[in-house]
Amino acid sequence: MSGHTVILRGQSQRDLAKRLIDAAPVDAVVNVKPPTRNKDQNALMWVLLGDISRAKPRGKRFTPDEWKARAMQALGWEVRFLETMDGNGFFPYGHSSSKLTKAQFSDLITFLYAFGDQEGVRWSAPEDCRVYGLSVKNTTKGD
Repeated sequence: MSGHTVILRGQSQRDLAKRLIDAAPVDAVVNVKPPTRNKDQNALMWVLLGDISRAKPRGKRFTPDEWKARAMQALGWEVRFLETMDGNGFFPYGHSSSKLTKAQFSDLITFLYAFGDQEGVRWSAPEDCRVYGLSVKNTTKGD
């Protein structure tokens, strides 16, 4: 039996999960966890990080990736920068935003908006994106 992922949206998925558990071999592993961030949240985060990076708050010049690491650290998720094997640079190591739950990711987005608002960042995302259930809408022709 290969691995299975079941998203528990309704009774039929719950029934399937129960059948898979009943058929699982001894020592199989079951992991039930809250949903992680969705694609819309992730897309919005990168829009916000780009806006913050271009604004250079307090004169700080960081890439969107570096701003993300700083925000993750500010919210208590450890992120460290390790030296590369050849000693010619650094890379982020630690908690990944892809592992955040939807609620934790909403906290990250709220933090980015609050920080940016405080620093006078000009947001390029539509105002309705502050409601985290909404998509970042593509307004190009043909959509």
